[in-house]
Amino acid sequence: MPEVYAAVRYREKVAREKRRAYREWTYWGKPVPGFGDAHAQLLILGLAPAAHGANRTGRMFTGDRSGDFLYAALHKAGFANQATSLRRDDGLRLENAYISATCRCAPPDNKPLPKEISNCSGYLAREMEILKPRAILALGKIAWDGYLEILKGAADCFSRVVQICARRRG
Repeated sequence: MPEVYAAVRYREKVAREKRRAYREWTYWGKPVPGFGDAHAQLLILGLAPAAHGANRTGRMFTGDRSGDFLYAALHKAGFANQATSLRRDDGLRLENAYISATCRCAPPDNKPLPKEISNCSGYLAREMEILKPRAILALGKIAWDGYLEILKGAADCFSRVVQICARRRG
């Protein structure tokens, strides 16, 4: 039987034991997929689903404080049709933006194990392959590092990113 990782156990435990404020909710409690415009040029990349946000709602940055900030900003910038995101079926649509995460399961203390990041990297790599975004907004070091690891697998793309970064530093 395959090893069950900490994030999987944690995700499932949170979905069973629920926070008091959400005890009437049926938690998603599964890996959370990316969300947005399938033809997006902007990929917004987070760390992982929030335990009582996306792990509850099933949509990245939905139902938590970081999502409140992010979707309000996306709405103001014209990427979202509304400023709030409370549940998967609330009518939110993104235009030219796609939101994903390095990890698909809510990790304990927001600290995924390296093996958990590695196990989820194929999902993000496939999203990037399909989307071919022109811009990446990585929300934090783990998201940025996860993105760079995927680029290393596509050597020609990675070398262009390194060249661009080197030119900007010089």
